[in-house]
Amino acid sequence: MDQPAHVTAITGASRGIGAAVARRLAAEGHGVVIGYRRDRDAAVAVATDVAELGGAASVAYVDVTDAASLTAFFDSAAELGPLTGVVASAGAVRAVGDLRELTPDDLRRDIDVNLLGAVLTAQASIVHLEKTRGSLVFIGSAAATLGSPNTYVHYTAAKAGVSALSLGLSKELAPLGIRVNCVEPGIIRTEFHRDPDRPEKLASTIPLGRPGDAAEVTGAVAWLLSEDAGYVTEATIRVAGGR
Repeated sequence: MDQPAHVTAITGASRGIGAAVARRLAAEGHGVVIGYRRDRDAAVAVATDVAELGGAASVAYVDVTDAASLTAFFDSAAELGPLTGVVASAGAVRAVGDLRELTPDDLRRDIDVNLLGAVLTAQASIVHLEKTRGSLVFIGSAAATLGSPNTYVHYTAAKAGVSALSLGLSKELAPLGIRVNCVEPGIIRTEFHRDPDRPEKLASTIPLGRPGDAAEVTGAVAWLLSEDAGYVTEATIRVAGGR
């Protein structure tokens, strides 16, 4: 198989939005590096989907809270070709409920994955993206401006940090030719929710009247990585049904 013109590495790509992004990018001709931390079988299933689309994929373990793991993850992109895109999609919430009821260990883990993980992902990717004048897309959250009281205010705070990180890095990395943008999904039907019925329960709070599907987030990510967005940096695209 010829080397793909675009190679994009995606953290948190074994499920949810990250997996949907991998499939969408593969359909648009990207080679994809599918990052996973816990479920290799799920990551391999995504790679199989990519292969059925005629795309190239590799599967690689990555812990976004570990700088050495991220370095190895991005180095693995060399199997497919020079890295032209990165999607920082890894995220998780262990602690749910009123803040006073949540344990410091769970709070720390959530903040490490969602904020420190985004910082370290960006840091490790720069050496690759500057070679290709590539593009970095953060997956933030509409929760960053909503607060999510009584649910996970610490996660909201972390995602607000991702938004600020995207803003600052877009300016810092522009001289290197690296574009940095952010996509903020709203309530999306994925395995992210501890209560699988939560998206439908919150449908009445969404102006469009329904939660979104992961595939509906992918168009914004694909566009930001495309040549059509070649003059777009520092942008935040909200995909949240009006929330």
